[in-house]
Amino acid sequence: MRSEAHTSIPVLHLDEFLLVTDKPAGLLSVPAGGEGRQDCLAARIQARWADARIVHRLDAATSGLVLFARGAEMLRRMSLAFEQRIVGKQYVAVVHGHLAQDDGEIDLPLAEDADNRPRQIVDALRGRRALTRYRVLDRQGAGADACSRLELKPVTGRAHQLRVHLLCLGHPIFGDPLYAPPESAARFGRMHLHAARIAFMHPHTRVPMVFDSPAPF
Repeated sequence: MRSEAHTSIPVLHLDEFLLVTDKPAGLLSVPAGGEGRQDCLAARIQARWADARIVHRLDAATSGLVLFARGAEMLRRMSLAFEQRIVGKQYVAVVHGHLAQDDGEIDLPLAEDADNRPRQIVDALRGRRALTRYRVLDRQGAGADACSRLELKPVTGRAHQLRVHLLCLGHPIFGDPLYAPPESAARFGRMHLHAARIAFMHPHTRVPMVFDSPAPF
């Protein structure tokens, strides 16, 4: 069932155990340090459903589906499902240039760039394994206007994983404020990365659940 949450955050599913929300780009998932950075998806949802606990996060610049558990036990169960990698996640992105292959894997370890936080870097010594599968959905344009629309499936869930992996392929995401050229962010206004699908087994009913959100770009 789809309803509207307080403060106009779309809620795709609501029951006594879970909520599935659709976060807009530009909104933090959880509060951050600093003045004026307390408004976030978690706070807005908890203003109406006090027992809601965010299970995973999206970068502020990323839009799309975010799962909340209701109560400590449901949070434990769904957090475990994420740790065991039995939750399916699928993203849509638009990147600069045409990828040479129609599909493939990016297997590059990632670590925090200590001198340029919050940026992440590929680091064979300190990095944790990060694996992304991709498929090209469409290619358009030519030259400086060439772009590709991709379906992305992160097998692991490292910080900025999709953004850094695509940068390493030579195809940064449109409008990425950290990893794309500065003119890209100025031109596109928002990052073209959207969490478009989430699939999991309901922790109480054990019924398979799949939710989709069309990319708004």
